[in-house]
Amino acid sequence: MKLFLKGTRCDTPKCAVDRRDGVPGMHQYRRGKASEYAIRLREKQKVKRYYGIFEKQFRKYYDIASRRAGNTGDSLMSLLERRLDNVVTRLGFALSRPQARQFVRHGHILVNGRKLDIPSYLVRPGDVISVKNRDHSRRMAASSLADHTVQIPDWLDRAATDPPEGRVSRLPSVQDVALPVTPQLIVELLSR
Repeated sequence: MKLFLKGTRCDTPKCAVDRRDGVPGMHQYRRGKASEYAIRLREKQKVKRYYGIFEKQFRKYYDIASRRAGNTGDSLMSLLERRLDNVVTRLGFALSRPQARQFVRHGHILVNGRKLDIPSYLVRPGDVISVKNRDHSRRMAASSLADHTVQIPDWLDRAATDPPEGRVSRLPSVQDVALPVTPQLIVELLSR
């Protein structure tokens, strides 16, 4: 499945998913039907790779989501969407999540006017995410904004200022998640 992990490269025919008929390996056609466990594990791995997080961090997000009122799967996806590196990607300041993660770690992003270099920071409604007012930071964000047009979700607003700036208007819902995933399968796997 195409997860768009390589930025704009996944929009071109060079993306590796479309070039192969089956799965990699010599015995690709001998595989049987996937078990129930394999289906649920595949959904979890898909989400982990999409957001670029490891198992321990994913378990922490699940624990936070399970303690909240309401649907655990929806809460989990909302928490993952609120990560700062994801928000930077969704606003179009970076082409991919790994690039956004590096952008944040190197101190090019300001949250509410203060430098923040933690990619896993969870943004809140009303937070203003902006690019640092330095030549290098503005150039990198401008090149990302010029390279592709990104569809900004409803829960984010982007202002067309010289250092690019965005605002979190509300918490994301499960409909705002672009990844075609079934959160209920992830909850069933992790609640065992």
